[in-house]
Amino acid sequence: MEVLVTRQINKYFYEPEKFQVLKEINLTVNRGEFLSLVGKSGCGKSTLMYVLSTMDTDYEGQLEIAGQKLTGKKQDELSAFRNEHIGFVFQFHYLLPEFTVLQNVMMPALKQSKYAREDIRDKAMHRLKTLGVEEHAHKPSNKLSGGQQQRVAIARALINDPDIIMCDEPTGNLDTYNTHLVFDIFRQLTSESNQTIITVTHDDEFASKTDRIVQMSDGRVVV
Repeated sequence: MEVLVTRQINKYFYEPEKFQVLKEINLTVNRGEFLSLVGKSGCGKSTLMYVLSTMDTDYEGQLEIAGQKLTGKKQDELSAFRNEHIGFVFQFHYLLPEFTVLQNVMMPALKQSKYAREDIRDKAMHRLKTLGVEEHAHKPSNKLSGGQQQRVAIARALINDPDIIMCDEPTGNLDTYNTHLVFDIFRQLTSESNQTIITVTHDDEFASKTDRIVQMSDGRVVV
């Protein structure tokens, strides 16, 4: 079942002069798929990720996620859609250091205001337990190791049961042990929970173990 579809996505940069950075991107991602976007620096993969995540709306073509056409929607609509349907994991975890681990994980769900605070807390604790960091729930987030912080960031990305988790170099700041750990977590999420994951990566070994590699070159999908 399709969870993300693009049709003829084109994008231009205009500084210092007009330059086409994405060229006729037609991409379909199925629910439960673990997909890697790869290619040399400057090939357009991070730009494509920003378009897919609805963070960048200045493009030609169409984007659909979870059966909803998102092209042309207003920023407040897109913000609400992202919070409900997309989880984000970045190279740098972007946890808020003034809050505890638990508070960081709860934040996207509290913003959504769908459930009672106590229910959100219980769900956040369950996510932290699944990712093996529940004993750190009440610590300030900046007191954890890099690998632990990335697992907390994954828990935060999962709190609203998103249709897709989008990752930009999620292991780029981790050592080999934690890179394998994060990969295993993603693999478990796709195989056991049918979670869809799209990740931009420069790590060829990481990419080779995902379900599908989408190779980009000069703004085009070539594989």
